[in-house]
Amino acid sequence: MDQQTIFLTILGMLLVTYVPRLMPLWVLTSRSLPNVVIAWLRYVPVAVLAAMLWPVLVIQNDHVDLSLNNIFLWAAIPTLLIAWKTRSLFGSVIVGMGVVAISRLVMGV
Repeated sequence: MDQQTIFLTILGMLLVTYVPRLMPLWVLTSRSLPNVVIAWLRYVPVAVLAAMLWPVLVIQNDHVDLSLNNIFLWAAIPTLLIAWKTRSLFGSVIVGMGVVAISRLVMGV
């Protein structure tokens, strides 16, 4: 590829990536959002995180694994409870790592 094609490709990727991110900022800077929209937007990070984590937790070796041997799924339960109750990232990480470590020690995985 020549340099012009590479440059135009990078420029096109920049436009496709950043214009959709900047459009809401440009449109909404002078307006205030209704409280319903603000409340709804608070759930977006949780929904995205859940959508990213769920396949990792339940899919093992290319099939759904809800068995007792899936230590990551079982470690997620107390981790979610700690995160929900304490809202502490550090505490949640420690609990999750601890449950996985203890499960591996006990189960010999």
